[in-house]
Amino acid sequence: MGIATVNPATGEVVKTFTALSDAEVEAKVQRAAETFLSYRKVPFADRARLMTKAAEILEKEKEVFGRLMTLEMGKPLRAAIAEAAKCATACRYYAENAERFLADEIVDTSAKKSFVRYLPIGPVLAVMPWNFPFWQVIRFAAPALMAGNVGLLKHASNVPQCALKIEELFCRAGFPQGAFQTLLIGSQRVDDLLNDPRIVAATLTGSEQAGIQVGMGAAKRIKKVVLELGGSDPFIVMPSADLDAAVETAVEARIINNGQSCIAAKRFIVAEPIADAFERKFVARMEALVVGDPTDDKTELGPLANADAVTSLDADVKKTVEAGARLVTGGHPLKRPGNYYAPTVLTNIPKNSPAYREELFGPVASIFRVKNLDDAIRVANDSRFGLGASAWTQDDEERERFVNELEAGMVFINKMVASDPRIPFGGVKQSGYGRELGVHGIREFTNIKTVWIQ
Repeated sequence: MGIATVNPATGEVVKTFTALSDAEVEAKVQRAAETFLSYRKVPFADRARLMTKAAEILEKEKEVFGRLMTLEMGKPLRAAIAEAAKCATACRYYAENAERFLADEIVDTSAKKSFVRYLPIGPVLAVMPWNFPFWQVIRFAAPALMAGNVGLLKHASNVPQCALKIEELFCRAGFPQGAFQTLLIGSQRVDDLLNDPRIVAATLTGSEQAGIQVGMGAAKRIKKVVLELGGSDPFIVMPSADLDAAVETAVEARIINNGQSCIAAKRFIVAEPIADAFERKFVARMEALVVGDPTDDKTELGPLANADAVTSLDADVKKTVEAGARLVTGGHPLKRPGNYYAPTVLTNIPKNSPAYREELFGPVASIFRVKNLDDAIRVANDSRFGLGASAWTQDDEERERFVNELEAGMVFINKMVASDPRIPFGGVKQSGYGRELGVHGIREFTNIKTVWIQ
């Protein structure tokens, strides 16, 4: 199906949309280019006032936005409402801090005066995924707009109403009409946009393959791009850890967003002395999850975003079991309307199986037993991905080893990996490059200009 809202909980086609014509896309790109010329000169105080207004709208109407997210991609309603509230936090954060983050940096040289100035660069294309349909967009848009850039959003085709609602949000907040626009188009038209000289940079959150395509498209036009791609995040539990807290957090970290998060824990690496107890407690909690209607407050695990996701996930689980893994629980789609998959736990996972090498997007957990600290780090790093990592230990030496040796863009100790406006977000290896959020995120799409006055 093309651009459409399909309720993942029921399979019902709610609304369909016609992709923009070439002429309509051209008009939006031209409007963005023209708007940038004036918007870049808007003082920080005025940008901050507009961004604060966007935050106020998000806070006031978070339930409306949340229900739209749940309708289009199936996340539990309470999580969707929390996502809208988190977006408001990011808007406020950059409204309050952008001017300081982008202030001139004085450099001590032999010049009369030398400094670094951060200046906006122009229209930026954002290619965004469906799994966090508001948050993924706002964490780009808030710093980009506060830096003086303008944005063009190509959102996932299964969340078109969220995409349009975000454009409407910034218009209602008072931003110029061309400051942030949604392009309802298919992914096959992204390369043409990258080829447009008026679009100066791009950011993508999505699959590894999508990142390769956009990265190559930007590279051959010599354009800056930030890529946040897949993850197969390790969740390491050592003998000194608070086991009950680790288990409870491990389940939450695996099923967050119905298991469809790049930073969801996917590989649970547990030291032998506590492995039996961890597995027993973890499996019991997974089996006790309440699966159902995402609009019901009692629901802990809702549907996957679409039917293809269920088919793909089930195929990966079956291939892993056929390769020699042990299926502890789950391992099948649920026989009910909608795109539901049973909470699943795998152990004894062979290296040649999808659960070892790939990112399984859904409520499927892989448990690995390790002998010691060195073994835990080796297994954790035995992945082409390097987005986030969570390690549970009370030992100071182990903590330092994890911080220094885990190959990940983010390491959380005794806490699940999470995004936060205050800290940079991004990965290494095949998980992408560049950073979102924090001071690093707002500087990604600026001209870091050296100034020397003799």
